[in-house]
Amino acid sequence: MNLLQNIFLLSNVISVSCNSGDYKGYIPQDQPPHSIKYNIDISKYPKSWSWNNVNNTNYLTKNLNQHIPQYCGSCWAHGALSSFADRIKIARKASGPDINLAVQFLLNCGNAGTCNGGDHSAAYDFIYRYGGIPFDTCLAYEACSSDSSEEACKSRDYTCKPSNICRTCSTFTSMGGTCKEIDYYPNATISEHGLVFGHTHVMKEIYERGPIACGINADAILDYKGGILDLPNESKEVDHIISIVGWGYDDSSGKQYWVVRNSWGEYWGEMGFVRVVLGDNQLGLESNCAWAVPGSWTEVNLPCNEDGSNC
Repeated sequence: MNLLQNIFLLSNVISVSCNSGDYKGYIPQDQPPHSIKYNIDISKYPKSWSWNNVNNTNYLTKNLNQHIPQYCGSCWAHGALSSFADRIKIARKASGPDINLAVQFLLNCGNAGTCNGGDHSAAYDFIYRYGGIPFDTCLAYEACSSDSSEEACKSRDYTCKPSNICRTCSTFTSMGGTCKEIDYYPNATISEHGLVFGHTHVMKEIYERGPIACGINADAILDYKGGILDLPNESKEVDHIISIVGWGYDDSSGKQYWVVRNSWGEYWGEMGFVRVVLGDNQLGLESNCAWAVPGSWTEVNLPCNEDGSNC
């Protein structure tokens, strides 16, 4: 069975109901995966720990921006794939070029959401069931999905078909060039996935296995300019997905905080990051987190011709 056949078999597994009201991009699915509870002694963990600096090694992949080339509520895909790509980098001990994953593939085929919102845990479930996700060199992010209302998206087809999974183009169309699907392409798989909640469990999951994708109340961070957010009275209802890459401790205030990576580009926040007080489920940050464990990833490809004619 090929990968596209797998997608069609999964098309009715995950149901997502979209609300075009005040959402920022997170819409929960009906059937969450299993959650993990640990027996935890957090005293063994350092006051500060972040995967962007472990013994002077950065295990984070590139920062992302979901809102270019036009607005798209795909935070669920960005948060999920950002943290998953980081875990692949951790598993590879930060060796070789970073492996970045095709967000557009999830928008085209994932059945976990669209530019009108989706679910991070459903994204992991889809990749797990489908059998992998292509690298981002297969498919550029266009910030469009089949239900997009943006004018730039209306002239393109974003249905799930081979050329919307992985493709390349031979030359300029004025010179007779065409684009074709690539059937054999670098990809990464998930061996297991699930949910975790509560600050001690979240802390252990991050420390032991890497960054995770979590929900947050986006209204409180829209105009964030820097510093540690301590907003115990703000709503804990989540409507946006980010990734948590670690935690820190501020000596002057005595506050411990989460190190949160967003998908709004480096012009926002602290070079794309925000810090939020840890331990009180502020902004709902500790209540809805998903994780995925890398299964395999392509290190040696099946070489294709430049125009993809042999693949």
